[in-house]
Amino acid sequence: MTIIYIPRDTASISMGADDVAIALAALGADLKEDITIIRNGTWGMTYLEPLVEVDTDQGRVAYGPVTVSDLPSLYEAGFLNGLDHKLCHGLTSEIDYLKNQDRLTFVRAGLIDPLSLSDYIKNDGYKGLENSLKLSKAQIVEEVTLSGLRGRGGAAFPTGIKWNTVRQTEAAQKYICCNADEGDSGTFSDRILMESDPLCLIEGMTIAGLAVGATKGYIYLRSEYPLCKEILTGAIKVARDNNYLGANICGSDKAFDIEIRMGAGSYVCGEETAMLESLEGKRGMVRAKPPLPAHVGLFGAPTVINNVLSLASVPIILAKGGDYYKNFGIGRSRGTIAFQLAGNIKRGGLVEKAFGISLKDLINDFGGGTYSDKAIKAVQVGGPLGAYLGQDNFGLPLDYEAFTEAGAVLGHGGIVVFDETANMRDQALFAFEFCAIESCGKCTPCRIGSIRGAELLKTGTNMQLLQDLCQLMDTSSLCAMGGMTPIPVRSAVKYWPEDFEKSSS
Repeated sequence: MTIIYIPRDTASISMGADDVAIALAALGADLKEDITIIRNGTWGMTYLEPLVEVDTDQGRVAYGPVTVSDLPSLYEAGFLNGLDHKLCHGLTSEIDYLKNQDRLTFVRAGLIDPLSLSDYIKNDGYKGLENSLKLSKAQIVEEVTLSGLRGRGGAAFPTGIKWNTVRQTEAAQKYICCNADEGDSGTFSDRILMESDPLCLIEGMTIAGLAVGATKGYIYLRSEYPLCKEILTGAIKVARDNNYLGANICGSDKAFDIEIRMGAGSYVCGEETAMLESLEGKRGMVRAKPPLPAHVGLFGAPTVINNVLSLASVPIILAKGGDYYKNFGIGRSRGTIAFQLAGNIKRGGLVEKAFGISLKDLINDFGGGTYSDKAIKAVQVGGPLGAYLGQDNFGLPLDYEAFTEAGAVLGHGGIVVFDETANMRDQALFAFEFCAIESCGKCTPCRIGSIRGAELLKTGTNMQLLQDLCQLMDTSSLCAMGGMTPIPVRSAVKYWPEDFEKSSS
């Protein structure tokens, strides 16, 4: 019997993975080949999707991107035995794009069937929870603190401090809320994790619950991720049916359970307090702080709010120890981060690396330069409210402090590449228009400032007035939505002033 892996994540399916799987099964039946197709998650090499892997004595051999029309020639070339073909990339594990990564959080993504508990456990899954059940709340928090883990959603707040605050706050009920409202342009790491290794997130949330004394968790999932919901729902059932969720986790008499709640398409609900409002059935509007959610969060109870990758990083920390995790990275940026390469780039996809790699190495060594083969003009890091960086910044190490010093944000690790044809005035205009559309409307600087900024760029560029407006939004907005909108605008003006001297295209 030959085992063939075909991914079932959103990106792969959008590129025809389902059609390839159906056609491959039919062709195998016609040729009386004994094959089993396993629908795994993606390795994150989205430029090769659909990636078809054949299990051989030497390991899994990769072919991609495969279309239905490629199947006859693949059969003729002997791909069932891992033989050569124009689409063959050799052993999956030896592909440079994958081989040169530091896979900690995404160690199982692409390797396993996302809904197979046996696959998960066979590949070190639930070791972190097993260790956590032997520790006190304080000891769990101590390991997370020791690891140096910081919020992977963009704020970079130390996870251990947040957990310890909730742990020490007395309350009859506490909650763990996973912010899975991944809305930044060029970001897809949360989706890949949830679709390729959902039990990792479930394990991380369970450990968080044990650490702070919370018995209930919610995953706030963006509405544009229906397949995520399907896979997560299946994974929660698998965990619950096998006593990894529920009233008696692994026979410990400790309780924790998880529910999924869908968002409604609001970008601002990625802000933690707006997310809480939405979870409570209210309009998603930002709350004033204090009080902090760690003290008064969901339904007025102490609440841990973490991003998907923050929580998904916890199992390996508890499995291998905080010391192991903190040995990756530089300075105060410890561990790894999942960079996502998108935009005008040859090899788009997910790259998990320790903090410290340069933007240049990430774009060139992994991304392969621009898809258009034209010179890179700008790279936006950190989503639609991140700074635009030019060639002079490409040596910048990718870590939180270095980016802060450069007036930029690392954010969720999304990297969008633009070639020399991009007009940076248009990109600055996009930032204001995006803010105008997505603002919750609660504070005037964000609600009105974004509209006035767009008007300024459309009707003529009064640079002093533009800078004054950016200063007002930066210092007076209630949350990061309005406060960060000036970042891409200021960076575009700073590095490409010539684009603001000519009319918008």
